[in-house]
Amino acid sequence: MSERPEPDAAALEQMVEAIRSSPSYRLAEADHEFLEADAARPARLALEAMRPEERLRAHHVGSTVVVFGSSRILPPARAAERLAAAQAALERRPGDANLERAVVEAGRGLAWSRYYDEARLLARELARHCTGAGRREFVVVTGGGPGIMEAANRGAWEEGAPSAGFNIDLPNEQRPNPFITPALAFRFRYFAMRKLHFLLRACALVAMPGGFGTLDEVFEALTLVQTGRIAPMPVVLVGGEYWRRAVDFDFLVAEGLVSAGEARLFTIVDSGLEAAAVVRSFYGIST
Repeated sequence: MSERPEPDAAALEQMVEAIRSSPSYRLAEADHEFLEADAARPARLALEAMRPEERLRAHHVGSTVVVFGSSRILPPARAAERLAAAQAALERRPGDANLERAVVEAGRGLAWSRYYDEARLLARELARHCTGAGRREFVVVTGGGPGIMEAANRGAWEEGAPSAGFNIDLPNEQRPNPFITPALAFRFRYFAMRKLHFLLRACALVAMPGGFGTLDEVFEALTLVQTGRIAPMPVVLVGGEYWRRAVDFDFLVAEGLVSAGEARLFTIVDSGLEAAAVVRSFYGIST
């Protein structure tokens, strides 16, 4: 077997530099390629568990009220503009089926837009009770996006109170709404970790009308309360007409799939101010 020649000082230095340049020699936290690999998923999950918790503690967030609802609900003024534009287009091209459908959809959007204001009013009312003894209580938390999420963050912002936004990485990136307190704006890769942080500090959950995501969060919270995995808290559903049609709760009770007691784990109201009153009453807070 042939032997390699004794390396000189320059060769030794090149060998050491090659080691230092190797991806395997990087500190684990500095190896971006590794951190993005499947093998590092447990570490990413741990980081998403720890980092928001540390930041929320640093900003003295004691309790939160989580507000869910559709990202597609527009502010009333914008919804009215959309309807007016659709009607104007139809007037120019009467009988156009697509434009007729657009007018109908815009009309529905205007009707739903009232919940944008209800979410604002809810958050403004909660913001009045935000400052506690050395801690911030009843801090509004949303999914950080548009629609009802924006409205709730906006209501807190209008009262000068902090609010948090838990955005999620999606194929089409979800733009954070501008009313989140910057220091309380977080972005998650994993829905599971986002769900965890939604409920870790939650003292109440308020849901406006929404789609799959809203229903998912509501029923997960109800299941956790039902099974005793989290402490009892108000779960308030705003918009009786929507909720009673979206979910036939009476049918579930009548068929014995949900008990009458379990059906009392949530409260249905018709306004944001009523929802805030339910939360205040649960914790014995006067107006």
